[in-house]
Amino acid sequence: MEASLACKRALVTGAGKGIGRATAKALLECGAEVIAVTRTQSDLDSLIQECPKMLTACVDICNWEATEDALKDIGPVDLLVNNAAVASLQPFLEVTQEAFDKLFDTNVKALLHVSQIIAKGMKCRGEGGAIVNISSQASQCALQDHAVYCASKGAVDMLTKVMALELGPHKIRVNSVNPTVVMTAMGRIGWSDPAKSERMLSRIPLGKFAEVEDVVNAIIFLLSDKSAMINGVTLPVDGGFLAS
Repeated sequence: MEASLACKRALVTGAGKGIGRATAKALLECGAEVIAVTRTQSDLDSLIQECPKMLTACVDICNWEATEDALKDIGPVDLLVNNAAVASLQPFLEVTQEAFDKLFDTNVKALLHVSQIIAKGMKCRGEGGAIVNISSQASQCALQDHAVYCASKGAVDMLTKVMALELGPHKIRVNSVNPTVVMTAMGRIGWSDPAKSERMLSRIPLGKFAEVEDVVNAIIFLLSDKSAMINGVTLPVDGGFLAS
């Protein structure tokens, strides 16, 4: 089952590294025209070197005015992947206002704003579209020192459902992908210590962490017509973590 996205235009936030970068490249391979959005110009420069056909926009999506300015002339977008996110680990009793604001500004508030901009265009054109929000298993299972991150991803899950409810009548599907630990470059560094990883792996029935490709495949499926009747779901890509 191959997902063809020919003649579609896709926008991916947080496209400079990791899952976002891999998603942007995969969408290009599926035939879509892709706009990669990130705040780091050097990441976009290297992405263009790898994929000369990639369109780019360099903006910090936490800045609402700058985001509106960067996206106002981006043209029609059929597919949106809200991937940009940050994480900050603090024990609950030590959570700071700065950390809370930073995580919610990026993980929730900016996601909502970008989705508003793109979904308004989808609605006006009347041709529908698909949006995938990148959430986490942490939205549904408490993790030590992840109070604000877990809360922000819980907000993403519920925002996904409300978006699906309100945008569905306009033929716009909205779903989220909720991965476990993913073996990005940062993931491999962060979970290389067996003392840390074994506790998490022991809760995953498949006994392994997710690879980037596992998450990208789920995103592509939810963006494609292969999932035409799927709307408002939070799809775990977690090897069964949430089932145990």
